Order: sequence, then structure tokens, then C-alpha cells
Amino acid sequence: MDRSTAIIITLVVYKVVLLALGIWGARRTRDTTDYYLGGRTLGPWVAAISASASGASAWTILGVSGAAFASGLSALWIFPACVGGIAFNWLVLAPGVRRLSLKRNALTITELLAGPPGSRLSAPIRIIASLIIIVSLGFYVCSQFQGAGKTFGATFDIERTESVLLGAGIVVLYTMVGGFWAVSLTDTLQGLLMAATAVALPIAALVEVGGIGGLIDGLQQTSPDYLSITKDMPLWAGIGFVAGSLGIGLGFPGQPHIIVRLMALRAGAQAIRQARFIALGWSVIVFTGMLLLGFCGRLLLPGLLDGEQVFVEATNILFSPVVAGVVIAAVLSAIMSTADSQLLVASSSVTQDLGLGGSNSRTMLLRSRLVVLTLSAGAVIAAVVNDESIFNQVLFAWGAMGAAFGPLLIVTVLRGPVSPVRTLLAMVVGCTASVVAYRSGLQDSEKYIERVVPYLLAFAVIYCPTPGRRRTS
Repeated sequence: MDRSTAIIITLVVYKVVLLALGIWGARRTRDTTDYYLGGRTLGPWVAAISASASGASAWTILGVSGAAFASGLSALWIFPACVGGIAFNWLVLAPGVRRLSLKRNALTITELLAGPPGSRLSAPIRIIASLIIIVSLGFYVCSQFQGAGKTFGATFDIERTESVLLGAGIVVLYTMVGGFWAVSLTDTLQGLLMAATAVALPIAALVEVGGIGGLIDGLQQTSPDYLSITKDMPLWAGIGFVAGSLGIGLGFPGQPHIIVRLMALRAGAQAIRQARFIALGWSVIVFTGMLLLGFCGRLLLPGLLDGEQVFVEATNILFSPVVAGVVIAAVLSAIMSTADSQLLVASSSVTQDLGLGGSNSRTMLLRSRLVVLTLSAGAVIAAVVNDESIFNQVLFAWGAMGAAFGPLLIVTVLRGPVSPVRTLLAMVVGCTASVVAYRSGLQDSEKYIERVVPYLLAFAVIYCPTPGRRRTS
């Protein structure tokens, strides 16, 4: 059996399992609560790993390993940023989000922030929030399909368009059919596969370069800035770079596709405690593994031009064809575990938040599935024509949603409702500031302006004092 045949067989078996889970999920989907939140009955393993996997996408498997390959030790700041963000969600937000979503009967993050239909400014808040989610997740899903294209292209030497279509097809099919149950179960399977790969591949790479000692010796032969945690920047530029890198973690509380897992977790303090340990353990394993792989890849593949290919190329040189098939499936796992969740959340924004789902559950389910199909088609087209890096596209969407929703959700859960006017302004200011900063072409030392400043501006809108009215005599 040759390499390509072994990889294809592995992937076909894997996809059959995913589709079977999708069909099983469809049988448990009877109404919109099932389709979007799994009936609020997710166990801690499913909730924790599916939440983590849906946040750690192709950006983690391809992007983080690529950043470590290209930038060196300065990529280490990604670890505390991302693990810290996951910790904050589960340690601080999870109990309040679960309780508040149940109290308000909310199925989406928008419903948590906007209040019930008919309340003051509920309609404009829902419209603005939905537009932010749909546009941001459109970029996000596009990047996932690009990751599929890169993986298939590097593995089978096929054209980009066919690669993207092949990777997107399976995602769309089981997401349309099974809804949240299918997405959560497949995300859990994919998350476990990602974690296993994040252990096996970096260890194999480390052995190949001669262990820790060989890695350190080899990296010392690279350029000085590769071994600098601030890229050898001057003091203030280095501080700005570190702040911008850590600012990635600020986006976690504002990601709708992650927050819905907190809303869907089954009731009980024990379930939350278990989910916390599972999510943190998973994130430590995956981010450590991808950073280590990037560093080892610098020695194994010194002539590699695209750092985001280090995962695939290292797999091809280190493992047998059958094992390589399993590992390549892990890349597609990362892609699908995020794309499916994001498609489902974007669909809920159209049908649930904007009220376009129809008057009964059956109609809403049908329209939800049609929205998934439509959004997927747009993302596929964008993935085919867009050449921007996965890393940058994800951070753009991540920052826009994080600044728009993160501060509001934190304050709402921990302190109580925010006034409708401030809610609307905070979303607009946070998202707009993030988009403007992204489009400004900032240097690495200035990325804090894109990732931290919009967050602070949103908090300022929420908490700034209202000017007192003048008394009239």
C-alpha cells in the first residue's frame, strides 16, 4: 500500500464515523434548543473538549506551529495568552453564563446581551450583534477552509479549489444534518485526536533532532532574534509586542462558538469543576505540542518557505503512511471542529437573533440548515480567492468578536445587566476599533493597539460616568 492510498483510506474511515455521528445527532434534534444547544445536557468531557477544540482551530495546528517555526521563542507568549483565556472562561464565566442563559431562556450570546424581544433597543442590538458575528465568522470559516486546502494540497498534490471543496463538503454535511449534537460529538472526537497528535508528532520531531539538547544546540545556530522572546526589539517596542501577544487571550470571553458550550453544559457544580480540569489539561497539551513542533521544524525543514506547512511536512517525513493518514486527519479535525461550530452559530444569528427562522420549530430547523449551506458556499468562494495567512485572518475575526462581546459578557455575568444604550455603543466601539486597527497595517510591536485597546475602549463605554443634568430654576 502506498502513502496516498493509506492516507485516503484513513480519512474515508474517519469521515464515515463523523457522518454516522451526524446522523445520530439528527435523531436527537427535535427543536431549536436541541439544534443550537443540545438540550443543555452536555456532559463535562463533551462540553470542555468541544469548546476547546472549536476555539483551537487550524489556527492552532497550522498557525501556532507556523508562528513558532517563523518567529522562534517570541511565539511562546501565545501559550499564556490562550491557556489563560481558556482558564478565565471556565473558572470565572462558566457558572454565570450557564445560569443566566437558563434564566433568560437564551440560545445565543446575542440573546444574553440584548434581553427578550420587545425590550428597549433589543432589535438594534440584535441586528448589530448578528452582523458582527456573521461577518467575523465568515472570515473565520474561510480561514478553516483554506487550512483544508493547504492540507490536501500538500498531501495529495491537488489543486487548491478541489482541496477546499473536499475539506468543506464533509463539514457542511454533518453540520446541516445533526446540528449541535453532531457538532459537539464530532468536536470531541476531533479534539481527542488533536491532543493525541500534539503529543506524538512533537515527540517524534524532538527525537529526530537529538532531544532537548539537540534542539537547543540547533536553535543556537539560528539568527539571534529567533532566540529572543521579544524578537530583539528595543525596550518599549518589546513591551508593546508582549502586550499584543498576551492580548490574544482577551478574545476568549467574546467568542460565540465557545460561549455556547458553557451555555449547553448540564446543570451542577460538579460538571463545571470537571470541565475546567479537562479543558485546561487539553489546552496545555495542544499548545505546548504545537510550539515545540514549530521549533523542531526549524531544524528538520530549514528550507520550508511557508511556516504553516510545518505540521504537514513534518508528518510526511517522520511517520509511516498509515500513521501519517491519522495525523493528517488531525489537521482536518482542527479545521472541522471550528468551522462546524462557527457555521452553526452564524446560522443561529440569522434564524434566532434576527427572527428569520419562521413561526414553528420545523420551519426554523429547515431554514437553519439552508443558512448553513449558504454561509458555507460564501466561505468556500472566499477561501479559493483569498491568499492571506490563516494566522492573520483568524486573529482579525477573533479580535473583532472579542472586543465587541467580551467586555459586555464579563460585566453582564459578574456585575449585572448593562444598559441597552451602553450595550449597543460598547459593541460598535469595540468592533470598529478592532477592525480599524487591523486595517492600519500595524507592526508586531503595535499589535496591542488591535488586541488590547479596543477591549479597553469597550469597557470605558460601559463604565464611563454619565454627565449630570443641569438643574433649571
